[in-house]
Amino acid sequence: MTLLRETPLAAAHRAHGARMVEFGGFLMPVQYGSILAEHAAVRERAGLFDVSHMGEIHLRGPGAIAAAERLVTCPVASLAVGAVRYGCLCNEAGGTVDDVTVYRLAADALFFCVNASNVEKDFEWIVRHAGDPAAVRVENRSDRVGLVALQGPLAQDVLAHLTDLPLTDLRRFRFREGRVAGEDVLLSRTGYTGADGFELYVDAARVVALWDALLAAGGPLGLVPAGLGARDTLRLEAALPLYGHELDDATSPLEAGLARFVKLDAGGFIGCEAIRARLARGHTRALAGFVLEDPGIARSGHSIVHAGTEVGTVTSGAPSPTLGRSIGLGWVPPGLAATGTEISVRVRGRDLRARVVETPFVRKGDRGARPGA
Repeated sequence: MTLLRETPLAAAHRAHGARMVEFGGFLMPVQYGSILAEHAAVRERAGLFDVSHMGEIHLRGPGAIAAAERLVTCPVASLAVGAVRYGCLCNEAGGTVDDVTVYRLAADALFFCVNASNVEKDFEWIVRHAGDPAAVRVENRSDRVGLVALQGPLAQDVLAHLTDLPLTDLRRFRFREGRVAGEDVLLSRTGYTGADGFELYVDAARVVALWDALLAAGGPLGLVPAGLGARDTLRLEAALPLYGHELDDATSPLEAGLARFVKLDAGGFIGCEAIRARLARGHTRALAGFVLEDPGIARSGHSIVHAGTEVGTVTSGAPSPTLGRSIGLGWVPPGLAATGTEISVRVRGRDLRARVVETPFVRKGDRGARPGA
């Protein structure tokens, strides 16, 4: 029996009445009260998430940037210091080892923020393929780093009470190092909710103090702690992939609709030739977003049906609090991925009518817009 790990904020979660569940090998808060209320807070005001279960793997040395170019699908050499880029680690067959964000710390230093369930796998993969250890030092700092995500349209207003860092000119996918609430942090304008917001990396021993300060400063503005339940509905509305659902070791980033994050023309990364070969043969499936037309909820693993025949599988599904409809992502044959295509989702033996729509389902600032309308 595997012993579940906890983040340094576990006691704080329990003090706020969180319901804890297993996720990625950790015991994490799924909700503090209502998932709907936490979701609405992020869309309308601000929510605070504990994401300290995520991993941080650092590469440093004269060969660090060249190693990263071999390891990830996105360009790294052109990444400015202080900038972040999203990409994937791929295996030799073109499948996805993990999806990551790459932070350029210096001319010869960067780190990958990786998914919690993949930290050890990713670390071993990176060490194996980074090259000469004298030129590239690879270090797993995950246990030493606390990470919280402050997300929502009032996130900047909350932070303004706690830092002198210039926030207005900190653009999306950029970061700065400085002090927030008296703590040394790396402040990144990134997130996993489709809303504006920030992620704050801090020493694990100081993350509780930072968490408490953010909640105290944000409380008058409507900031609330938010759990994995709201995080999942928010990321699904934004059509962001979740590893183990839309991505896995057998799925290429192109199949999952992530072509803009793959430097296929430049090549040079592990799995590039295999992805080119897959593309030349033609993909047999495509990831499509859909909205249910009948009452019901699509869930991961449900069958997607067309003309009475099972043709695909739901990868993620949930009711959308913003839209008031059930939405989902799923694999379908490429010919059925066009917007407006009528499909069905088989739920408990019933085929519920659905329609393929454009994604993301909700864009920043949307307030209940109907997808595809």
